[in-house]
Amino acid sequence: MPFVRALFLLLLLVCAGLFLAYAVTGQARFKRLGLIVLKWTLVAGFGFFAVLIFERLA
Repeated sequence: MPFVRALFLLLLLVCAGLFLAYAVTGQARFKRLGLIVLKWTLVAGFGFFAVLIFERLA
């Protein structure tokens, strides 16, 4: 459980760093990578909470 939380936090920090790099440099590749990482971070978060809800129901 702590591993998943740490991974989720790390993904959010990477996403924030990529968006910061986009804001500083203006290169669209950082924005594109930031959106990809954000998408997978949300997928991982929803999956994590789905497992928690499933464990609660079972």
